[in-house]
Amino acid sequence: MEIDGIISAIVIGIVIGVLGRLVVPGRQRIGILWTIAVGIIAALIGSAIAGAFDVADTKGVDWVEWLIQIGLAALGVAALDRAKARR
Repeated sequence: MEIDGIISAIVIGIVIGVLGRLVVPGRQRIGILWTIAVGIIAALIGSAIAGAFDVADTKGVDWVEWLIQIGLAALGVAALDRAKARR
């Protein structure tokens, strides 16, 4: 992966993490760095899942891929929030 791919993954991860955090109702007790980390991981896994279902590269905006990534980010934010709440 080249430097521009890494930078774009970070930017997309930030967007996906914030959108995933907005989907989860209530206040989350995780910081912005955890949100970004969850977003980056969700973006990478979501791209792989979309590629497996052959919906990653479509004409125009890849809405299905975005929805998968945002859903995974929401699950990740909620799971991390619950893990932090137990402490």
